[in-house]
Amino acid sequence: MTECSLVLDAKADLGEGAIWDAEKQVLYWVDITGKTLHVFDPEHHTDRSIPIGQFVGTVVPRESGGVMLALQNGFYSLDLETEVLTPVMDPEQNQPENRFNDGKCDPAGRFWAGTMNLNETGRSGALYCLDTDLNVRKMLTGIGISNGIVWSLDCRTMYYIDSPTKQVVAFDYEMSSGTLSRQRVMIDLTLDHALPDGMTIDAEGMIWIAHWGGYRVTRWNPDNGKQLDEIRVPASQVTSCAFGGKDLDVLYITTARHGLHERELDKQPLAGGIFSVAAQVKGLPAFSFKG
Repeated sequence: MTECSLVLDAKADLGEGAIWDAEKQVLYWVDITGKTLHVFDPEHHTDRSIPIGQFVGTVVPRESGGVMLALQNGFYSLDLETEVLTPVMDPEQNQPENRFNDGKCDPAGRFWAGTMNLNETGRSGALYCLDTDLNVRKMLTGIGISNGIVWSLDCRTMYYIDSPTKQVVAFDYEMSSGTLSRQRVMIDLTLDHALPDGMTIDAEGMIWIAHWGGYRVTRWNPDNGKQLDEIRVPASQVTSCAFGGKDLDVLYITTARHGLHERELDKQPLAGGIFSVAAQVKGLPAFSFKG
């Protein structure tokens, strides 16, 4: 069991969506309910906050410059120089009770992101794929809280978390078309009191899961569903994790204060902070949006 260290006492209400920009050597992360995108530069220890004006589900780098965002009201692009936000597509404009949550780009440069009910009830969410031609496809329906998503090293499998199910499922993934088939359970966490949240993958093909309500990030072998390692976090609401640093050997971890009462916050003064740990394994560069 390994302990992590605080790198930014952000006190974010709902810190999420950690992703490393290897080109710029910065960590993007979001405060969903704080309606802000953050750009953390660990070398200079600066954290730039960009107000977005609506709930920010997640962020990914864009190959042509800037970033792409999945917000409460759909997919947007953001120019990091001017901070101009441009709407791309809202596939759920008739579902105002939903918002976008977590997501990532696949190996072909498509942006996948899913939705959830604002009150975290029911299964009105879906998983969408924003193609590089800016068309949106609905890939999965009946989702509770769309969360972690990663692709295997050979690009043939997609792993996905719908948090209330307490499972990591796998799909056969066809990279040329982005289609999914043959859903099966790879990791079963139904006996755990915490919820699986964000997820990343390392250079050995093992997956790392953030546990909401669990004070930890865990490492798993998706082929046999066995847990390999655990990192303790001094905040209960652990939301996402991403490899960063010059050699991609630092694991960054986001946390939240959301839903914690004053007494719990007294016990968790660092809740909502960004943490890091020197990993014994390297990560992979994040895929960028190619649209």
